[in-house]
Amino acid sequence: MQDYPHHYVVSADAQAEGAVEVSSEGLETLASMPPAEFDGPGDRWSPETFLVAAVADCFILTFRAIARASKFEWNSVSCKVEGLLDRVDRVTRFTDYHVRVVLHVPPGTDAHKAERMVEKSEHVCLVTNSLNGQSHLDTTIIVDD
Repeated sequence: MQDYPHHYVVSADAQAEGAVEVSSEGLETLASMPPAEFDGPGDRWSPETFLVAAVADCFILTFRAIARASKFEWNSVSCKVEGLLDRVDRVTRFTDYHVRVVLHVPPGTDAHKAERMVEKSEHVCLVTNSLNGQSHLDTTIIVDD
């Protein structure tokens, strides 16, 4: 890993109508539109879905790193995040993130240790730690046959 601070540069470009093109050097350009809740088409990524996706993505990448460093064996993980956008004190913002994690582990895995690994991953996720909303974690551990 590189020393801190890290710098990330993203550009967004648009015409008077149509999609916003979000880009960063060396990455695929993504099209963004308002979500259906803000009278957009609802068929493209939006700033809101990007933000909630960042929580889920960061959780999984953090879990992978922690599991690797701990030599913890696991089979698969899924993370579904529901972000709650609300209006508080005349400001629209995300107030809550419900993080639902399903972790599949091999037979003989200590389920308590598996749950601690999930909790630690959620606790140290840099995206979640960068947001003001409350994070709520629900974990399901499944021992595969």
